[in-house]
Amino acid sequence: MVERFSGPALEIMAGARNAAAHIPPLWSLEATVAVNPYVGQAGEPLQMAAARLARVAGVRTVPERAHFKAKFAANDLTRADLEAGLAEVPELGITVDDLIAAMDKTVSAPLTLPTLADLAEEVSGINWPDFVADRIGHWAGGHYDTGQALWPAPKTRAWLSWRSFAQRDLTPEIFGLTGFASRVASMSMSARGALTKCAEEMGITSAACESYFHTLLMRLGGWAQLASGEAFRANLKGEGNNDITDLLTAKLVFEAALLARYKDKIGAQWAQVLEAHAQPIVPSEDDLIDAAFQAAADHAAARALDETLALPGSARDDAPNVQAAFCIDVRSEVFRRALEASGDGIETIGFAGFFGIAASHRGFASDVLETRGPVLINTGATSAATDPQDSDMLTRVAKRVTRAWGRFRLAAVSSFAFVEATGPLYLGKLVRDSLAQKHPSLGVGPAPALSDSVTLEDRIGMAATILSAMSMKDRFGKVILLAGHGAGVVNNPHASALQCGACGGHAGDVNARLVAILLNEPEVRAGLVAKGIEVPQDTVFLAGLHDTVTDEVRLYEDDLPAGHAQSAVIAGLKQALKNAAKLTRAERSSRLPRAADAAAVMARAKDWSETRPEWGLAGCSAFIAAPRSRTAGRSLDGRSFLHSYDWRQDTGFGVLELILTAPVVVASWISLQYYGSSVAPDAFGAGNKLLHNVTGGIGVIEGNGGVLRGGLPWQSVHDGERFMHDPLRLSVAIEAPREAITDILDRHAGVAALFDNGWLRLFAMDDQGRLGWRYSGKGQWVSLQGDTAATSIAAE
Repeated sequence: MVERFSGPALEIMAGARNAAAHIPPLWSLEATVAVNPYVGQAGEPLQMAAARLARVAGVRTVPERAHFKAKFAANDLTRADLEAGLAEVPELGITVDDLIAAMDKTVSAPLTLPTLADLAEEVSGINWPDFVADRIGHWAGGHYDTGQALWPAPKTRAWLSWRSFAQRDLTPEIFGLTGFASRVASMSMSARGALTKCAEEMGITSAACESYFHTLLMRLGGWAQLASGEAFRANLKGEGNNDITDLLTAKLVFEAALLARYKDKIGAQWAQVLEAHAQPIVPSEDDLIDAAFQAAADHAAARALDETLALPGSARDDAPNVQAAFCIDVRSEVFRRALEASGDGIETIGFAGFFGIAASHRGFASDVLETRGPVLINTGATSAATDPQDSDMLTRVAKRVTRAWGRFRLAAVSSFAFVEATGPLYLGKLVRDSLAQKHPSLGVGPAPALSDSVTLEDRIGMAATILSAMSMKDRFGKVILLAGHGAGVVNNPHASALQCGACGGHAGDVNARLVAILLNEPEVRAGLVAKGIEVPQDTVFLAGLHDTVTDEVRLYEDDLPAGHAQSAVIAGLKQALKNAAKLTRAERSSRLPRAADAAAVMARAKDWSETRPEWGLAGCSAFIAAPRSRTAGRSLDGRSFLHSYDWRQDTGFGVLELILTAPVVVASWISLQYYGSSVAPDAFGAGNKLLHNVTGGIGVIEGNGGVLRGGLPWQSVHDGERFMHDPLRLSVAIEAPREAITDILDRHAGVAALFDNGWLRLFAMDDQGRLGWRYSGKGQWVSLQGDTAATSIAAE
């Protein structure tokens, strides 16, 4: 039977879709992807998002007033910054003195509108909100399991799976929700039908539905985000997925049942809640004041960045012996600066860590296809690890034996006998792990190779695109290092969050090796000449992997063409890398808890009790796309994404368009994930690592039940005494003509919305490498240095 909907039912479903669009996506732990938790609010300014999230989730969207007061007292925030912040919120209509006085006001935490479960708890004394979260979480853990469960649940549509589960789950009946199983059994097999029926029973109007549904989804926490991620990944492939509305329907079934159970006691209050949800969202005066404070802090950060860019640099004009390309990741900034100071003739380059090849990669002895590229784009190539010693099958057999042994060890029938019989044998392993004797495995394995389906013409085109995007068309060094990065850690469920965000939550070794091997191919080199790129015969590309926990760099010399491994230039590079590692560890140790010196940094990779092996990208605050000469020799404190870009070599501005629509967006997701995990840890953070339990192999919960937690753990943004991430909106500085930047934004409304609504700050650099203009939205620019100082690079 085909269900047909019209009128109010269609409006209710539209509200459900709109509510779902507010929820950020989530990826599983095996390949964590940094996600902007405010991606659903990108189309509105900060103060509107603050009002919305206060209503539906009771969370703050900017730091507390004490944060800004401390900045002002330390002179990190000046009156001029506050004036600039007020100018961005003209509807506020107060003075700078009023804004300073507001720093002393205590603003209570936002109060979300209650759900039916909240109202039912008030009159029954039963903790219905947690109960509902636990039952849905219990089902979702099995439904979304990625291999942790010994008895996996049948895979079917989310609504049908939950419906089947709920009809057999007697727990609600035991807790007093009489007839719940039969209520579920009477529901339509269609989630849409069930959703509209529940909405009708509850009296939810079209005006109130989006706001109320958004509230319910926020209460589902990471489960709603995971379902949103399923939809995101399906849409990227041109497919459909309705998991998030299926989850919403399951939540709504509980709400309808609770209303039926307690209607005589909570009916009047429920009507008031619906009326409140039907009201337009309007920022309060406190929301506007907070937005002005945040804008002022962002201005102060941009001012400090401009002062750093104005310092004398150490750029070189002669051709270098070594060009070392690192990921734009902020952790690379510290190492790049140290490397340039550690050896003569070394120049560093910043480029997205997937190095231009987004591949679906099959690792050694594995059939799992890993996405080695940004999640915002589909992979364009396939690759696999080579097997020079024909050991793939032996390794597969060994892995299967290990998995079988693990399942025997954990199975319900055999687990107790296993502990009694072989438990003592694990004493040695426990001692070794406790003494940090387990070495993490990072970047090991045979070389990868592109699929045979990638033709020579395709490879030449890929090579030309990669070199052009890196602004490398001439002036090649003798050795060009392509250094991916990853984090070698043990006993860390969030390990993939420390890997390369441009490589799908994996280390960047595969991408770096694929590109180095590609660019060393004689046939590819010959084909590049016709495209205007002539790589000298004595230039060699060398892949490497930078471990951001220890700052050691592994070089893949076995991938080099014959005769190059013993190069004197490579020998000099190795020594420079060792020196740079020492300098970088010394700089990083001052920020890491319990790291008295550089030597203590090394031990963190092997310590299975270490909750902060490194700080990841905490502190990130700027993205700079310009020639290295604009930043070389200046310390950016490991807080800036550095993308090498020379607009004068970018005919047609195709590279600039790629930078604005891919690396900038990825960097914004990273920056805003740290922002959200710091400002609203209850809604957008993963909680305390000490309480984590991995569920389904997909995520973590705190304790033994409840909602899945997305975002970053508390230990990733806080050292126990203070925040290690300053919540700022990313300052994006581009050295390119403003007209070219504006033209690209005109063609990409989604990217433009991030800047127009202030989620990112955009600056055009002048011909002195300073922040010459600030983008004020809707294609308009404001001069920052004065017309005489800020010479128009667009006129060149």
